[in-house]
Amino acid sequence: MRLLAPLALAGALAAGPAAADLIDMDAAERDAFRAEVRAYLLENPEVLMEAIGVLEQRQAAAEGERDAMSVAANADALFNSAFDWVGGNPEGDVVLVEFMDYRCGFCRRAHPEVEDLIALDGNIRYVVKEFPILGEQSVLASQFAIATRIAHGDDAYGAMNDALMVLRGDVTEASLMATANELGLDPAPIMEAMDDPLVGQTIAYNRDLAQRLAITGTPSFVFGDQLVRGYVPLDAMLQIVEAVRTEVN
Repeated sequence: MRLLAPLALAGALAAGPAAADLIDMDAAERDAFRAEVRAYLLENPEVLMEAIGVLEQRQAAAEGERDAMSVAANADALFNSAFDWVGGNPEGDVVLVEFMDYRCGFCRRAHPEVEDLIALDGNIRYVVKEFPILGEQSVLASQFAIATRIAHGDDAYGAMNDALMVLRGDVTEASLMATANELGLDPAPIMEAMDDPLVGQTIAYNRDLAQRLAITGTPSFVFGDQLVRGYVPLDAMLQIVEAVRTEVN
């Protein structure tokens, strides 16, 4: 009986023929079977860990498939939206999309590593999604960055994006205008552009897209067709890019 317990347990969990046998047991037989399974698992707890590991692998694979389908369904909004600033190599063979928030500590940590990735690789098209989710200061910073692009163009936005990622202290209109001055940008047209409907439309568009992709935190990345939630160190990003490139080619 002891040797048959794990086999019977496996059959029950798989809901195969053994499951019907369990249903046909009387109360005493079920109690005996449960006791035998319990004793086996107590003596062999590694079986539970192995089963949990298999379950986690299956869940991760299923989640990856769902994410890949979501990325494919929203590819145009992810990769080709006019709302977004594009850096790196505009003709790169791998597209990296980042949903970011200027007040997010992990976004700040990731920012120089993303820059290193782009510089080291040289063939990555980098798309920034303004996705302020950490309160009013986050929204204000994103509004100012988008308005900078409207008022002064893409190069100015790139410089402002870098500056806001390292901005210390509270985000206020005064601190933002001071940042613009430090970059040699006239803050007046930026402040005026903050009332442009395009500013709010950009943020709303990215929030809606994030909801469709089940993105709830920052940073979140899309490498090709792979959705990766949370901070990713440089070494791991290099490996992901190489895997995406290999898959494409």
